[in-house]
Amino acid sequence: MAEKNLSEIPRSVREKFDRGMAAYHKENLDYAIALFQSALEEEPGFFECREALRAAQFRRRGSGATPMLRRLLSQASPALAKAQFAARTNPVDALRYAEQILNEDPSNRAAHEVLAKSAMAAGFPKTAVLSLEIILKQNAGDRGISIKLAEALVATGQTGRADKIYADLLAANPGDIEVAQAYKNLGAVRTLKDKGYASIAEGRGTYRDALRDPAEAASLENASRHAGPVESVDKALSDFAAQVAREPENKKLVRSLAELHARKGDHQRALDLYLQVAAAEGHSDPEVEKVISQLRLKLMDQRLASLDPSLLDYDERRAAIASERDVYALEECQARARKYPTDPAIRFELGRLHFERGNWSKAIEELQRAQIHPQHRISALGLMAKCFARRGILDLAIRALQNAIKEKPVLDAEKKDLIYELALIFEKAGRAEDAVEQFKIIYEADIGFRDVAARVDAFYDSQSRV
Repeated sequence: MAEKNLSEIPRSVREKFDRGMAAYHKENLDYAIALFQSALEEEPGFFECREALRAAQFRRRGSGATPMLRRLLSQASPALAKAQFAARTNPVDALRYAEQILNEDPSNRAAHEVLAKSAMAAGFPKTAVLSLEIILKQNAGDRGISIKLAEALVATGQTGRADKIYADLLAANPGDIEVAQAYKNLGAVRTLKDKGYASIAEGRGTYRDALRDPAEAASLENASRHAGPVESVDKALSDFAAQVAREPENKKLVRSLAELHARKGDHQRALDLYLQVAAAEGHSDPEVEKVISQLRLKLMDQRLASLDPSLLDYDERRAAIASERDVYALEECQARARKYPTDPAIRFELGRLHFERGNWSKAIEELQRAQIHPQHRISALGLMAKCFARRGILDLAIRALQNAIKEKPVLDAEKKDLIYELALIFEKAGRAEDAVEQFKIIYEADIGFRDVAARVDAFYDSQSRV
């Protein structure tokens, strides 16, 4: 889920927003707030509407109960408890409950804190910034809120503003290790952005955008085409090796050569080159560190594959390498998560590793933090649902899957998997009719998907015998 601007909003929602703005300008604030909230029910990521709602709430604050009474009423409101609980399970619901409190007290810190946390979990960083700025305006210098605001600003791409916040915090307390590390992480992110590699890692752009030399870019792109002949990769490797020999300090060239070796399956040579890049960078680079980790895991996989099954101690050797691999994968990912605590992609990776090891609670914690990553949100919800199901918390598992399914407009393979999992959990919950309704959604589109045909047929056979 991502935040949307006015041009991305359906006409029916835009009409509510427009009517709300008209009511706002006529000082009909109760009606304006009702319309804005209705629009946000349908499109919770509609940021301009969220801004307008906040403005209306603050404008209305001058009438009605006194500020102290409003604060007491909002603190006693069950909406705050609901918002705090929903923030852990359904961040979009938490936004709605928090807004109920802000209707009465738009400055309420507790409501803004839960709203900011939920907004980040839902993938709405601009919404989080809006609330965190309100808190910070009333609590100037608050270290915790300043850090959260900087993290949210980074998520919106406003790295310059985040940079200033970290710099100000360090100026006030030069010995703050946590802020110093966050500042260092931000520097790595900005370097990636400056180089153009961030867009490549996110699936946008090509190496032609990142490399200045057109001939260099053309060579790499040619080698990167999966359908290209092996000879073209070999030719590119030869060309890049020659260029690196001429410009050994050119980290872009070394990095590109490393990627080509990785594509060809020469994991050891690729690892050596990436380690060379890491040493030359002079600062941490989360993408390089991730690739280094992946290459080391692939080398361990090669060791497993090359073991001779005829060895007398084959089982012991295989178990030892597999154990070494599992320990390394988890510990290395945990180290990167500590180093880059605001990186949701790493959180997703760590959540998946905990899931594979049956650590359901730890997996849920990491996957909840990973939901702000647009590329991993749906997968994170799906894995979270499996964790809830394995812990026997079936209602939360169902809700997580339903949220993930709602965000998939096309019935592709991933959505079929989610629907199938939802059906299995309905069965586990004793809701056979709900389960078969989910199986039928797949059955109508893809009768050959797994065993849905057999399951649907079995259901109708059981009904005919009743």
